[in-house]
Amino acid sequence: MTVGQGIAGAAFTLRDAEPADLPEILRIVRELAEYERLGHAAVATEEDFGRLLFGPAPLLHAVLAEREGRVVGGALWYNNVSTFTGRPGIHLEDVYVEPRHRGLGIGRAFFRHLARLALERGWARLDWQVLDWNEPAIRFYEGLGAAALDDWRGRRVSGDALRRLAE
Repeated sequence: MTVGQGIAGAAFTLRDAEPADLPEILRIVRELAEYERLGHAAVATEEDFGRLLFGPAPLLHAVLAEREGRVVGGALWYNNVSTFTGRPGIHLEDVYVEPRHRGLGIGRAFFRHLARLALERGWARLDWQVLDWNEPAIRFYEGLGAAALDDWRGRRVSGDALRRLAE
């Protein structure tokens, strides 16, 4: 558990998610999807998150921000691996803070928490993606010292294309 003191003394707490948090996790993921104009793609259920986060071999991890006794944001991450360094890293899949709680230092606290976790465990890096139109997030990430990987282009195969490829 990490206790943060944000701007103007706004207190918040970061903590690892627990099974009872599944409705809140689903809520923040869907709010993020709406913000990113991808609400139609957010089809995961509480059961899906339950398996991913708390199943026999968890593939996903979640850290939640609480303020005044309620969840106001979250960071969902999983391990990736760098074959070049021979070490794991963190891929931050989602980071979200409710709009009315932005500017209090919660987002920075999520990144600080994950950076410390990576260093404590001897991991190589912290990666994430940002949509090219999300200027407020891009400015925030630049303020953290994040380097843009503009020469790398993401690719994805899913849905029917994934099925065709598998045939």
